Amino acid sequence: MTREEFKSIFDQHFDIVRNYIFYRCGNTDLASDVAQETFLKVWEKQEAFKSNNVKGLLFKISGDLFISHYRKQKTRLNYHLQVKPEYLQQNPEEILQFEELQKSYDHVLRIMPEKQRVVFLMHRLDELKYHEIAGHLGLSVKAIEKRMKLAIEFIRKNLNN
Repeated sequence: MTREEFKSIFDQHFDIVRNYIFYRCGNTDLASDVAQETFLKVWEKQEAFKSNNVKGLLFKISGDLFISHYRKQKTRLNYHLQVKPEYLQQNPEEILQFEELQKSYDHVLRIMPEKQRVVFLMHRLDELKYHEIAGHLGLSVKAIEKRMKLAIEFIRKNLNN
């Protein structure tokens, strides 16, 4: 199949295939995705593609792709329904303790000296390595190590109070 033949088939049948899938699912984005994937399959299998019943083959491929997508979604949904998030398995006392710890932690971060807080948050939240932080702040790696050590000591000291 040449590019021109494929383009002709695509131009003639894309809207028909997309509408067919839309009527089955009611989702325009999904219908467009499945239609595009259908034509991708046709392009990949072009040696085996015979142009005598193009429309029937396109409907068969798109229908199979839609069913495959539907089955994957159903499997995902069943999995999510079976797995309970960890926070739902906690009792109210654990949730309250966590919230109190979170408030204490936030307070300690607010009162921490700025130089230490900046290094600590860049390392813990942004997940930057010491040499990356040093590069951003224009400091030596040793200075970053010292600030990080002081920040951790500050948190330990003030969180236990």
